[in-house]
Amino acid sequence: MKKIVTASLIATLALSQANAVSHSELASKIDSLESELAKVKKKLSAQNVKINKVKAHDAADNIKWNVDLRTSIDTINYDMADGSERSNDALMTTRLWLNMAYAPDSQNIFKGQLSYNKAFGADLGNSRGWGMDTFDWITNEALTGNSLKVRQAYWLYLGENAFGADIPWTLSVGRRPSTTGFLSSLREDDKAQSPLGHNIDVEFDGASSLFNLSNVTGISGMSFKICTGQGSTNARPMFSADTRYDEDTAVLDDVKLVGFIFVPYDDGQYQLKTNVFRAFDLPGMNAAGAMTTRGNMDGAAVSLLVDGLVEDTMFEETKLFASFAWSKTDPDSTQSMLGSTDSETGTSYWVGVQQPLLGGNFGLEYNHGDKYWRSFTYAEDTMIGSKLAARGDAIEAYYTYQLNEALSTQIRYTQIDYDYTGSNGFFGDQGTPMTMAQAKAAGMGAMVVEKAQDIRFYIRYRF
Repeated sequence: MKKIVTASLIATLALSQANAVSHSELASKIDSLESELAKVKKKLSAQNVKINKVKAHDAADNIKWNVDLRTSIDTINYDMADGSERSNDALMTTRLWLNMAYAPDSQNIFKGQLSYNKAFGADLGNSRGWGMDTFDWITNEALTGNSLKVRQAYWLYLGENAFGADIPWTLSVGRRPSTTGFLSSLREDDKAQSPLGHNIDVEFDGASSLFNLSNVTGISGMSFKICTGQGSTNARPMFSADTRYDEDTAVLDDVKLVGFIFVPYDDGQYQLKTNVFRAFDLPGMNAAGAMTTRGNMDGAAVSLLVDGLVEDTMFEETKLFASFAWSKTDPDSTQSMLGSTDSETGTSYWVGVQQPLLGGNFGLEYNHGDKYWRSFTYAEDTMIGSKLAARGDAIEAYYTYQLNEALSTQIRYTQIDYDYTGSNGFFGDQGTPMTMAQAKAAGMGAMVVEKAQDIRFYIRYRF
């Protein structure tokens, strides 16, 4: 028994010593691991600082892109003044906008837009002189030029205190957004851009500066914007003569435009906007088919949008609008404008409504222009020509539906009934107003459109 107790004591002491050694080594290893972990944490922290710096740099140093791709099919029909018809049952098109933006800081912004707009299976803008411009079989495989459409490219500066007062202001120069303006944007399902859509819808190079007067006047949304632009140049191209880029007096003068946009009131629900402009040295085609400088033109418009009628009813999101526009020619002393050597005045009015319906938006619009009405709406997105330029009556109905976050669809019907010719012409003899009876009497009935219709369906991807 004594031997057993002694052996047990020896075993216990041995185990105790072994445990003591084991605990000591374990504690040492834990201390070592904690030291290594602290070093790793320190390295990770340093790396995170570097990564955050890289992320912050990339966030400000990369151009941000988004895509707007629209596939459309239009059924168009023209009723000519002589009773004949011309049509295209299925004009299919693809329009691609690649939008880009870059802001290195809170005051400076770059924006641009690359554009691609073509008919299915055709390259209508690149005639090769032997009837092959309607084929599109080798557009991206053949050696061609360096063309790339740049629809917008401009910088925008955001200022804080103009003239030392609490007047936020902006300054912008470049190929500015001057299409799909106020009110036109509703049927296009886009945000309204700078101009008033009733009388200006063209691409232009120029500059603008806006002054937000709401803080100093106490009137919601009041602002004043100065706009200038140039629509053509008469500079000689390189290698066309011994002198390059000087003015060629044998061709058209530079086409310039200057004006302002004044917003008396805009609280989001009630939006009232006006514009006034003068366009200088406008071109027109003479009887011989040559383009010559004809004179100047003044224009103005006032447009009102009511965004929402009665709260907590089906009309809470209803949009109603009305617009009135005016134009006046100022021909050079030796020229005529719109077929007249006198100064001629034209007017147009435009009304519309947009109502939420079955998860989408239904819109209905009507506009009328008189004999000498002339707009700058050559880029309006209608295959049969600008409806807002119509010297006569135009009616349009559309329904837009958002299928999901990226896809939307629209069906649209546009009809134009012309009272006078020349609605889509330039500012010379092409713009001469003639009644349909006068056109037929002059033997021009087969060349003059009396009525035009366009039915469009599209699917649009935006993201």
